[in-house]
Amino acid sequence: MISFTGHVLVVADLDADWLAAHLRPGELSDAFTPPFLGALATRLGRRVNAIDLLALAPAPPPPPDLSLSNVPDLDHPRVRRARRYRHDLRLYAVEGGVVALGRGVADRWEVGIEVDEAHRNGGLGRRLALAAAHLVPEDRGLWAQIAPGNAASLRAFLAAGYRPVGQEALLVRH
Repeated sequence: MISFTGHVLVVADLDADWLAAHLRPGELSDAFTPPFLGALATRLGRRVNAIDLLALAPAPPPPPDLSLSNVPDLDHPRVRRARRYRHDLRLYAVEGGVVALGRGVADRWEVGIEVDEAHRNGGLGRRLALAAAHLVPEDRGLWAQIAPGNAASLRAFLAAGYRPVGQEALLVRH
């Protein structure tokens, strides 16, 4: 499920009559309510993973002030999560932080960052988000899915110039 201003996309193998029975015409927020998402998850045999804000990196991004090292493999919670939802994963690190860049929904480039607790509140999250925008191959756009309740992450991406463009709910296999 993806929504943008004035549009909701339900990307699933569903009958139009089933959707019409569950969504009121013109009520765009209905698609992201617990009753609809629960019914959709049941219908598809999946579970709702999260509802995230979608943001796009600035294009072109301002020059980064951080040099990331490519790390071929890394056992880190952010990396383990990225492996579940992305392919063509590329990992980068600096002291106190990790960037996981990979292809996700519709093969788009997506980023996840993590700042170690000891390095928080000093701007490293913003710097990681900004540096990540320079790592995308082929000059493609870079998407970030941000949990709205994760205020620190949201502030970091906004401070790096990422623009909110919509929301997304992934329904994943059990």
